[in-house]
Amino acid sequence: QVQLVESGGGLVQPGGSLRLSCAASGRIFSINAMGWYRQAPGKERELVASITSGGNTNYADSVKGRFTISRDNAKNTVYLQMNSLKPEDTAVYYCNGALKATAWDRQYVYWGQGTQVTVSS
Repeated sequence: QVQLVESGGGLVQPGGSLRLSCAASGRIFSINAMGWYRQAPGKERELVASITSGGNTNYADSVKGRFTISRDNAKNTVYLQMNSLKPEDTAVYYCNGALKATAWDRQYVYWGQGTQVTVSS
């Protein structure tokens, strides 16, 4: 079975940095787009950043210039470097990936379990 596992969350002071990682494992034939979403208490889940298999990126306006998404296709891993963090970045961060388990399967979107990021002094 396919699993996406996030790591790297935690507590950081405003202005600080964190790097999130998300590794996909299991039966994987190919991974197309991967992305990071976040959900703050009482709010809907929102897209933070996404990256295609070719490296094209997309960012939410609220994180442009502060966050950088990247991926290592050989390791089936996507990263989110978060700099200049603000209290409003506090949320549970989820990664997802659109992937195929075999060459004959359709593409499915899988989600990680989430990792908490708290920005507070």
